[in-house]
Amino acid sequence: MPKLNMSKVQTANAGKHHDGDGLYLVVNQKGNRSWLLRATLNSKRRAWGLGAAKNIGLADVREKAAEYRRKIRSGINPAEASKHNEAVVPTFAETAEQAHMVKRDGWKNPKHAQQWINSLRTYAFLKIGNLPIDKIDTPEMLKVLQPIWLIKEETARRVRQRLGVVIDFAVVNKWRSHRVHMDLLDDALPKQKRKVRHHPALPYEDLPQFLATINDTITASPTILKALKFTILTAARTAEVRLAHWSEIDLEASTWTLPAGRMKNGKEHRVPLSGAAVSLLGERGEGFIFKGQKEGKALSDMSLLMPLKRAGLAITVHGFRSTFRDWGSEETGFSHEVTEMALAHTIENKVEAAYRRGDLFEKRRALMDAWSAYCNSRENVVLITNTKSIR
Repeated sequence: MPKLNMSKVQTANAGKHHDGDGLYLVVNQKGNRSWLLRATLNSKRRAWGLGAAKNIGLADVREKAAEYRRKIRSGINPAEASKHNEAVVPTFAETAEQAHMVKRDGWKNPKHAQQWINSLRTYAFLKIGNLPIDKIDTPEMLKVLQPIWLIKEETARRVRQRLGVVIDFAVVNKWRSHRVHMDLLDDALPKQKRKVRHHPALPYEDLPQFLATINDTITASPTILKALKFTILTAARTAEVRLAHWSEIDLEASTWTLPAGRMKNGKEHRVPLSGAAVSLLGERGEGFIFKGQKEGKALSDMSLLMPLKRAGLAITVHGFRSTFRDWGSEETGFSHEVTEMALAHTIENKVEAAYRRGDLFEKRRALMDAWSAYCNSRENVVLITNTKSIR
């Protein structure tokens, strides 16, 4: 890859442009240009801001980067102030870009990684982007949040959290000495009227009929129809089903074990498979269970939702989890705890979570067998009556 030249430095489009040996030119959406050095210090991948491109030219920044590398090889953090050299203090925008570059590889969803930095570019950079990161405090953060706090509530909450991450990143890199008191920031903002967003769900009374006629009412490939039915029978999240792998399935034990890395709560989750769910899987294969159109690829993000929309149904795939929970609460004697564990929800009570060791697997198996029987009963009645006694 060719190194940068002065023409490229002045004309490069938004993005990160490598000069070699970990030195990058970072161009944001506003056209602001800054230098970034990535290297490994004490076995940890780190990033250092080397200043704005308008203040330090290509030759000088290469020399500065070389000096940083010499210190890094000696185990010295070049960003730390010494008796004779003042530490480099980047701007908020530079710090945010560097934080994004360091953290993005640890995020599961590439779209989330892009949304993370885009929200700061949109709402924060214009207000405080050019301020040194050690000059940012509650008043500056209020300038970012107040205009959107009551009109874009969810976005504002995410921006608030991301502002805090950038500040903490600066503290860790010793570009500032203290964190911002977020509780003071919250006290200075008006109370939001949070609206609970419910995923449109099919009433559980209508589910047996829906499944009995799904092949006639939903236009989709056999793979998508099978994946949709499997999603309903397991009460799993869409992504969990789309990316389900044969290596996770034990057909003999009728168990689906999802690794921690694929779960929203970051914990391994065992799903007891009903006979109907196992029948849907058929004979063991390799790779993804529900294969996409491209070789070796899983089903796409919208593959299960779009057939419902084309059928004119005002429901979502995720809404079937609500259908399952409503059925469990209204029509069975299974405890709320068992149902929540079947949905792989995190235990909100921290004390209870600390003492919870088991996963109530056998009770969940009885629950999922009862759910399967209900789903496949064409009449709107509950066929499993002995569940009333299960706690």
